[in-house]
Amino acid sequence: MESVIRAAIVYGVLMLLMRIVGKRTLAEVTTFDVVLLLIVSEATQPGLMGADNSMMNSFLVITTLLGLDALVGRILYRVPRAQQWLQGTPLVLIAEGEVLQDRLDQEGIDLEEILAAARQSQGLERLDQIKYAVLERTGGISIIPKQA
Repeated sequence: MESVIRAAIVYGVLMLLMRIVGKRTLAEVTTFDVVLLLIVSEATQPGLMGADNSMMNSFLVITTLLGLDALVGRILYRVPRAQQWLQGTPLVLIAEGEVLQDRLDQEGIDLEEILAAARQSQGLERLDQIKYAVLERTGGISIIPKQA
């Protein structure tokens, strides 16, 4: 039972930390991010397993984590308010061509990231070609071009 409680606590803390660090952190994974995730997973292991490193305890912890993930998925599907709290909501960064600098600052996004998303998704070259830019729940940036 101790392993189940440990797994639930670690899961909850990691979910909270990922929510705090923001959407953009996981949107584009760099080499540094992979290394950081490996270190986090290694640092988390003793907290999950405690003194019992048996295969049975490992299976119990894995089953608990997968069960919690499935439960959270069900809650997110059925309770829209929980979805807002756990995953956030899309955030408009550019509205009607106007850059909302306070929102960019809040999310740690610069104009170059928006322009990169505009080039990749819409083939746009300049900021004045963008009608809306939206930071999605996933951390990606959606671009809606101005009509010519």
